[in-house]
Amino acid sequence: MRDVAVVAYAELPNVRRDAERDEAELVQPVITRALEQAGLDRRRVGFTVSGSCDYLLGRPFSFVSALDGVGPWPPIAESHVEMDGAWALYEAWVRLQHGDIDTALVYAYGKSSQGELRDVLVQQLDPYYLAPLWPDSVSLAALQARALLDSGRASERDFAEVAARSRRHALGNPNAQLKGEWSADALLAEPYLVTPLRRHDCPPISDGAAAIVLAVGDTARELCRRPAWIRGIDHRIEPHALGVRDLTRSPSSALAAKKAGVPKALPELAELCAPFSPQELILRDALELADGVAINLSGGPLAANPLMVAGLARIGHAASFILAGDARCAVAHATSGPCLQQNLVCLLESN
Repeated sequence: MRDVAVVAYAELPNVRRDAERDEAELVQPVITRALEQAGLDRRRVGFTVSGSCDYLLGRPFSFVSALDGVGPWPPIAESHVEMDGAWALYEAWVRLQHGDIDTALVYAYGKSSQGELRDVLVQQLDPYYLAPLWPDSVSLAALQARALLDSGRASERDFAEVAARSRRHALGNPNAQLKGEWSADALLAEPYLVTPLRRHDCPPISDGAAAIVLAVGDTARELCRRPAWIRGIDHRIEPHALGVRDLTRSPSSALAAKKAGVPKALPELAELCAPFSPQELILRDALELADGVAINLSGGPLAANPLMVAGLARIGHAASFILAGDARCAVAHATSGPCLQQNLVCLLESN
């Protein structure tokens, strides 16, 4: 296996609605910044891959328009996944293992504000039994939260403490959308949105984009003083039918973490893609994170959650702490689908 590292990361400031920019205008600035950060000429990029969702923009093949922001002339080797950008990064990592190229550019973008996101996400449910009932994404997360409460392994105060910490951490992230010094007591005084979830337990609607540059071996060392090496990466999936799953646990995350080497490693920090506060508690158990591990120092999805970007951003933020010399080992997680259905885990180290 070839050693692959993150050598640069860039993201847009996340906003509630970005009405000024189309998909090409979203990705162009983050791609430019990431390549400049790595000191890499576009012509040296061996492979380009993106993650996005046509449902968000309401038209097919929107990713083709986004390529205008990449500058694909002369013609480039390019691919796309209809998934969060974290899965695009996985494809790039696999592509780099082939041995014929040394660099890859990964980017993702999403405009969650284009429609009613809670209803749009119904389209990813089982089309025969579940989708016809039209359960929106927040209601499904509320069912998961209720199951966790009924199990006795968590309380509503635990949910509020996750949200309060996420917003405090977001103060240090200039690109976060929600920030502030909220206490758990203050959050618990807020009304329910969908019982037992309050608004702070749910992710904000966010528009945004992010880009990561990957490089292998000596090329990574040439481009970056302290590369964030990908020591393990894996993704797994739960059964599609929610009724056959224990919603209070995430065995796919546990298996992906094991395959990526997380239980054996001692990460100092973790970036978990938990769009709803109860999901962070489930993921912490699944990844077997020690009590001293710092969680979502970027603020996480509860501070900014651009759909199709949030998972890639978790890898980017985890890598950024290593690139800056603030951490030696970090773990990043990405998810897609209802109630933590699909999960990807990436282990990053400084050497």
